[in-house]
Amino acid sequence: MTYLPEQFKKFKQDFPEIYLAYENLGDSVHKAGPLNEKIRALIKLAISAGARLEGAVKSHTRKALDAGCTLEEIKQTALIALPTLGFPSTVAVLSWMEEVIVKR
Repeated sequence: MTYLPEQFKKFKQDFPEIYLAYENLGDSVHKAGPLNEKIRALIKLAISAGARLEGAVKSHTRKALDAGCTLEEIKQTALIALPTLGFPSTVAVLSWMEEVIVKR
């Protein structure tokens, strides 16, 4: 992972046992089925977009890129949400994605 927010680093330092349990949960759910890393990354990105969680959208955009997702796949993930989230939310999500993409 190339970037961790300071709040996340502090949580990891202050609560190492809880952090480890969280990491183990994440590993377990990723291994629980047949979906590959790319598909899982796009699903997590879509969930973050639907919840309008800016930090999570940025984090999962980075993770999607790291998993080998193309820019087109990442942007389509936001566009698929358009009928459900609406135009303003989708534009916001695209702008958060773009912030990460431009930095790469």
